[in-house]
Amino acid sequence: MKFSIVITTYNRLELLKRAIASALAQTVPCEVIVVDNASSDDTQVYVKSLGDRVCYRRNPTNLNHAGAVNVGVDLATGDWIKFVDDDDYLAAECIEKMQGAIALRPQTVICSCQAAQVDTSGAELSQTPVTGPGQFFYIPQADIHYGMLLEAVPFGTPIQVAVQRQAFLRSGGWDLSMTSCDDIDSWIRIAKFGDALFINECLAYRTVWPGGYDQKIALKQRLDTNITIKERIYQNISEKYQADLPAIAEIRRYLHLHWGLVALKQKQVTAAIALAYPALLSPTAWQLLKQARTARDSQAQVAIIPKIQLV
Repeated sequence: MKFSIVITTYNRLELLKRAIASALAQTVPCEVIVVDNASSDDTQVYVKSLGDRVCYRRNPTNLNHAGAVNVGVDLATGDWIKFVDDDDYLAAECIEKMQGAIALRPQTVICSCQAAQVDTSGAELSQTPVTGPGQFFYIPQADIHYGMLLEAVPFGTPIQVAVQRQAFLRSGGWDLSMTSCDDIDSWIRIAKFGDALFINECLAYRTVWPGGYDQKIALKQRLDTNITIKERIYQNISEKYQADLPAIAEIRRYLHLHWGLVALKQKQVTAAIALAYPALLSPTAWQLLKQARTARDSQAQVAIIPKIQLV
């Protein structure tokens, strides 16, 4: 099983050096690919100085994150793709641990691990929560989308995730029309082709930026994107869960309620009312909100996904 590490970058050379170093330091051999979105700094000079240890592709224009990811996967020769953004980095044993866990369940097409969130100086702030009991947590394909709908299957950001290359290609790659959540949209489509694996061990590091990109997006736009993602998940839920599904209209109301409460927390009272009403009057929306907030507890995950298989 061969892994290709695909690093996407744009004008962040000092951070890129850390990401590349973490890829080259893996305890098992990996192909390392850097896709440069037409940086204007010394990225090209530096990466080329590394010689054949790194495959370098400079895009003639900025293809945005999704476009750079697609280029990197096209270049890759590995069976599996590990995503790395230039401001994130890997633990030295990340690929080795993923290979071992995937080998135990070869029908896996998407694998996620815990990540430490670090500030811009590299100090650890927190870790992403565990997913289910045990070190390795496998979810059969038929159960994945139902779990995603109810927030019990959080794959996380690209630095946490690796995917089978053929499943990525069959899924159509990353959607260039998505301005946010393009990664989650991809996980939804890849999960149609096999099982999911979670490794409850911190194997990656994600930089959290003050005033990050998502925080700059208007709450109404974030709500609309969230609804789009949930609708796409809803369309892929297995027949075995159809009798238990809340109506899609109730899912939309729950999301309105969630983002209304986000606005209220930010003291945007007028926006909170506009986003949450009329979901405030829906008992089902409140029930779904409560369920989503408890779903990351491992016992709740087992209750939501009753056919979990553990190793």
